[in-house]
Amino acid sequence: MTQDTPASAPSSSEQPARHSTAVDAVATSYYETLLELMPNFATELGIPGHETEYQDYSPAGIDALADAARNTLRLLDGLQPADDVDAVTLDAMRERLGLDLEIHDAGLGYAELNNIACPAQNIRAIFDLMPTATAEDWGNIAGRMANVPGAIDGYIASLRAGRERGLVAARRQVGIVIEQSTKYAEDGGFFDTLGSTAHSDDADLPDSVQQQLRSGADAARGAYRSLASFLQDDLLPTAPEKDAVGREHYALMSRLFLGSAVDLEETYAWGVEELDRVIAEQEAVANEIREGASIEEAIRILDEDPARQLQGTDALQAWMQELSDRAVDAMAGVHFDIPEVMRRLECRIAPTNEGGIYYTGPSDDFSRPGRMWWSVPEGEDSFTTWKETTTVYHEGVPGHHLQIATATYQRALLNPWRRNAIWVSGQGEGWALYAERLMQELGFLADPGDRLGMLDAQRMRAARVVFDIGVHLELEIPERWGEGTWTPEKGYGFLKRNIAISEGQLNFEYNRYLGWPGQAPSYKIGQRLWEQIRDEVRASEGGSFDLRDFHTRALNLGSVGLDTLRRALVS
Repeated sequence: MTQDTPASAPSSSEQPARHSTAVDAVATSYYETLLELMPNFATELGIPGHETEYQDYSPAGIDALADAARNTLRLLDGLQPADDVDAVTLDAMRERLGLDLEIHDAGLGYAELNNIACPAQNIRAIFDLMPTATAEDWGNIAGRMANVPGAIDGYIASLRAGRERGLVAARRQVGIVIEQSTKYAEDGGFFDTLGSTAHSDDADLPDSVQQQLRSGADAARGAYRSLASFLQDDLLPTAPEKDAVGREHYALMSRLFLGSAVDLEETYAWGVEELDRVIAEQEAVANEIREGASIEEAIRILDEDPARQLQGTDALQAWMQELSDRAVDAMAGVHFDIPEVMRRLECRIAPTNEGGIYYTGPSDDFSRPGRMWWSVPEGEDSFTTWKETTTVYHEGVPGHHLQIATATYQRALLNPWRRNAIWVSGQGEGWALYAERLMQELGFLADPGDRLGMLDAQRMRAARVVFDIGVHLELEIPERWGEGTWTPEKGYGFLKRNIAISEGQLNFEYNRYLGWPGQAPSYKIGQRLWEQIRDEVRASEGGSFDLRDFHTRALNLGSVGLDTLRRALVS
């Protein structure tokens, strides 16, 4: 990893002045408690002071987070909003923290295990965000590696507690995390590689730090070996074969990821209709690429076009960066308000091979910029630009980077909990899908290949609504796609017909949907709700409606639940 280049911190004078309120004080106190209880969260934000620490992943640590939420809600009782910002803060905190307690009371936090977003991955992934410029930075990395065993021990204790309550992740997910943990534990694997790349920009790295890195890597690898053994010997024999989590569990997770309680059957039926609509749109664009071409034929034409091919991850990274920079330049001051400090976005190849493309936000002072990461599956070395142009807009500008960096930037308007500590997938990912469609409306997807790529992504997200709700609630399969009720096996064939990605990526996505119920559909459902909210505001404001102003008002709220978003924007 390269050194983080300092950027100018946002100036409060550039933003609306606002006095801190009693509601802000409670929210800020809760935020500070989160930083104490979750030191890795402080690292994500680039806040110093916790560089070698991990949160307590044991039942005691999980309970401490629940106690903090419960105490905060008690402090909010009786408080009245001083202004509109307070009103949104109260709405958002009561919704988010109240839901956190429902999930805690259901015991789900003790059994958190899947292929993408659980402590097994998060304990490792925090190293991707740690500075590496100085000997002190590398000492911090060594110190955190040395603390991996404690973090893993706490996680194992929670998984045991979950098992005692009859809560164990599906056998499929346990098996995947065994494979991931075994890979992390390999000699010459992630931790050894990280230590071997250590160097200081201003001096030779001291022998003592190099020794700390070696011993830290040994400790971290040993911890992941212990996790793999526990999962294999203790948890796997008790893990259920069934992947479907059922209605009660699913409804809770859907609310978590949306910040809205949707009618699941109505949303499923809409997902089926939306999938059909996107396919029809794809067919029309395929005909533009070559008259009479099917979608599959159009994809083959695009894949075989040398002008749309990239060879190697270096070429992929350079293309991502160039396209991202052009989007920022075109959007800033024309379609969106983008302060100078937000205009730096780094595109990187992730240090893992697990699949997926993701964004990490800037540090609180913008000294570490927002970053777009591509985790390339092992063995994949050829890429096509037509399919991924819309992905760059999704992860960058006007997608996640514009959204998340805007909230971080609003230090004079929003308290730190609002800016940095709340993320609602349906609002955030829904915005990113909304942004993809917006780029088409603004003329940035005029090329039919790039437009087919956007529709390919939209089709995937619509298919996920059908698959995710259908499989976990075991609903009837639409006639076009099969018969009977959904099973994971029937769902795999359905996804393969609707998601044009490599087999490695498809397997990753399939397992993700099965192990993280409610999250994947939140993208498309979130887009639907964003578009509904925009249309409601347009209808309310009539001729005075201004799209750029709507976007500014909405993004300045930060990431809140979609019901909170609607209440804040719709008169």
